[in-house]
Amino acid sequence: MKESRRTAEWAGWMLVVPALVAGVLLNILAPQPYMGLPLLAAAPLIAGAMLPFGAGVLVASLACGVSLLLDIVQGRTAAESVVDLAVVGLIGTLALAVNLLLQRQGRDLARARVIAEAVQLAVLPAPPSRAGPLAVASWYTPAQAEARIGGDLFAVQETPYGVRMIIGDVKGKGLQAVASVSVTIGAFRQEAENAPTLAELAQRLDDALSKEAARSGRETSGEDFTTAVLAEVPGDGGLLRLVNRGHPGPYLIHDGAVVRLDATRPQLPLGMGLGAVRAPGGDELTDVVRMPPGALLLMITDGVTEARDRTGTFYDPCASAMLAGARFRDPEDLVHALTEDVARWTGDGHQDDMAILAVARQTAPGPDGADAAHDHRASGRRSRATYHPRRP
Repeated sequence: MKESRRTAEWAGWMLVVPALVAGVLLNILAPQPYMGLPLLAAAPLIAGAMLPFGAGVLVASLACGVSLLLDIVQGRTAAESVVDLAVVGLIGTLALAVNLLLQRQGRDLARARVIAEAVQLAVLPAPPSRAGPLAVASWYTPAQAEARIGGDLFAVQETPYGVRMIIGDVKGKGLQAVASVSVTIGAFRQEAENAPTLAELAQRLDDALSKEAARSGRETSGEDFTTAVLAEVPGDGGLLRLVNRGHPGPYLIHDGAVVRLDATRPQLPLGMGLGAVRAPGGDELTDVVRMPPGALLLMITDGVTEARDRTGTFYDPCASAMLAGARFRDPEDLVHALTEDVARWTGDGHQDDMAILAVARQTAPGPDGADAAHDHRASGRRSRATYHPRRP
């Protein structure tokens, strides 16, 4: 923020100085009088919009002084000098008023951003760095730096059934999307402890969103729903269960290979009020895969898969040269590599919120008793990256 402010001030001075100089030269050299007056008046206007208040006062005073001095040197009448001074002075005063308004708006925006970030952290707390047998890392990037609250969500929780996780994307808009995120996370925290199966957990989340829509008086529509992937890692972390409710499939990364875990049977998103597709036995189909030692599970939202390059091609983690063949020490390394790769692909110009959740089976403790998945902390790096706003 400070760097962008300094850049704006530098650009302001680069416009103000030429305007003053050109105004003086035109007033002296032009065949018609008053030709430089618009430029003299423009200088404080530019200063008011782009420079600090003190600099704006200086430029406005300088423009008034230069205008008066030129009139005296060129022998204009007192009435003409008063008119010129009034024009420049009035515009300078208005510019200073604009400057004060801009400063006030800037302060209000800064307060709003702080409040929005606090709300984001309250609605969507950062996952723990460790959960059961898993090391965890996450990343959240809103599409716009000013909009800290988005519709993407994730959560990780230890339960009697193992570590359960969710990543999702609310398709609603505005405060309605934030409310849906809050309901989804709250229901997940509650029901993850009680639902005996991952399929039952997904159904309870579906019911919670449908009931909330009914309580709020909103009619369920085809545009108000939540896509989600629910995952469960029981025991020592060697097994992975997945239920996908209309969300981009997660990825299993192991031995340099990136494999997308597509749902065996597509399921409807949460909150549509239509229920889930049932398998022949009457239960929702749950996919089960092995999670070998050293494997990482990568869960993302469509802000990653729908990121486009200059030609309009979508980003594909399976085709990423940065991910394929790489050996990641821990989930944080994977998250860092993915965010860098997406930024490179889009030119740091993604158009949607982007949430990433990565987990890995923790390795055996080293000789010092520390977990190998956390050795990177000795180098001073953060344990995980979360809620990172895109730089403006």
